[in-house]
Amino acid sequence: MSYLAPSEFVTKMVDAGESKIFMSTRDTIIRAYMAGAILTLAAWFAVTINVNTGQPLIGALLFPVGFVMLYLLGFDLLTGVFVLSPLALIDKRPGVTIGGVLRNWGLVFIGNFAGAFTVAFMMAFVTTFGFSQPPDKVGTAIGIIGESRTLGYAAHGAAGMATLFLRGMLCNWMVSTGVVGAMISTSVPGKVIAMWMPILVFFYMVFEHSVVNMFLFPSGLLLGAKFSILDYLIWNEIPTVLGNLVGGLAFTGMTLYTTHVLTKPKREPVAKAQTRAAA
Repeated sequence: MSYLAPSEFVTKMVDAGESKIFMSTRDTIIRAYMAGAILTLAAWFAVTINVNTGQPLIGALLFPVGFVMLYLLGFDLLTGVFVLSPLALIDKRPGVTIGGVLRNWGLVFIGNFAGAFTVAFMMAFVTTFGFSQPPDKVGTAIGIIGESRTLGYAAHGAAGMATLFLRGMLCNWMVSTGVVGAMISTSVPGKVIAMWMPILVFFYMVFEHSVVNMFLFPSGLLLGAKFSILDYLIWNEIPTVLGNLVGGLAFTGMTLYTTHVLTKPKREPVAKAQTRAAA
């Protein structure tokens, strides 16, 4: 599997964050656009499987194909740069600034949304024969997802908002672990296995992923689902983005960096310490 030790792949994480911050605007947006499009095409694929088989586990097992493809092709998701770019700032890499990190996040958000919306429009067009008839069963299912995961949270008020935020945190804990998985191995099979496992967990557990939601909710709106753009932004996208940021950085980026780069000296055995003191 050509496994890399944590101290090696965490350094690669910091290097990757630095590289993304200094990437050109054109390349950043193109890579983010393609990442958003491929991931959301896989989400459409997974929903289709769920509708046709009635078995959500099958959809969850196969959804990671999109994540694997986009990372093997070197494309970028917002959930990934939320974790990688700040590490270059924390590591005090030359020329890395808060402004550079925010610029990277903003460009990737724009690219991801554009790619996801492209697939959302294609899906809405295909499932309605060019908007000439009501959506088929897959389109109808996607509309229901949009309603249940906006108005459904809103119905619970503050508790719903807190639940949404925590689902966003849990999501990027797993997704960012998948991003790290791409760096754990130097072989393609090793990368695929390491990425597949946490993405399966996130999708089956129905955690909230900001980029997948850039497809699901605009799709629902295009298909006439009964929620508004404001519902989508307030009761899903914005809290999900914030949860993704906090969860990925706190549970993956900072924990790995702290314990494998900022490593503390090892404790000495008591007997050895006593011998040294006596001498």
